[in-house]
Amino acid sequence: MKRALTVLVSTLSLALFAAPAWAQNAGQIASVLAGRSCAGCNLFQADFAYKSISGRNLSGSRLKQADLSLATANGTIFSRADLSIVNAYGARFSSANFRNANLSMGTFVGAYFGGANLAGANLSGANFSGAEMALARGLTQAQLSRACGDTTTQLPRGLSIPTCS
Repeated sequence: MKRALTVLVSTLSLALFAAPAWAQNAGQIASVLAGRSCAGCNLFQADFAYKSISGRNLSGSRLKQADLSLATANGTIFSRADLSIVNAYGARFSSANFRNANLSMGTFVGAYFGGANLAGANLSGANFSGAEMALARGLTQAQLSRACGDTTTQLPRGLSIPTCS
C-alpha cells in the first residue's frame, strides 16, 4: 500500500508540474506572425528573428527566451511582458512600450530604442552594448546600474551604464 501511495503521489506531482503549462503556444505565435495582437499570450521561445511584429499589443505576454534578433517591433506594446533572457540583437523598438516589463538577462546588443518607454522596466543583467537609447523615455540611473553596456551605448543625457565584463 505504501509503494502504491508513493507511485500515486509521484504521478500527481509530475502531472501538476509538467512542461505543457509552460511550453510555447504555436497557435498564438502564428497569430502574432500573421499580424494580430496577442495580449497575455504564451510566446515562450518564439522565433521572431528577422520578422516584423510592429504595432502589436503583446502586453502581459510571456516572451521568455524568444529570438527577436534583427526583428522590427516599432510601436509594439510589451508592457508587463516577460522578455527575460531574450536575444534581441539589432532589433528595432521605435516607440515600443516596455512599461513595467521584465527585460532581465536579455541581449539587446545594437538594438534601437528611439522613443521607447522603459519606465519601470527590469533591466537587471541585460546587455545593451552598442544600443541606441538616447531618445528612450522613462529610464532611470537605478535601472541602468543593474544592466551593462559599452562605450558605444547611447543613453539620455546624464545617465550612464556599467561596462559589461
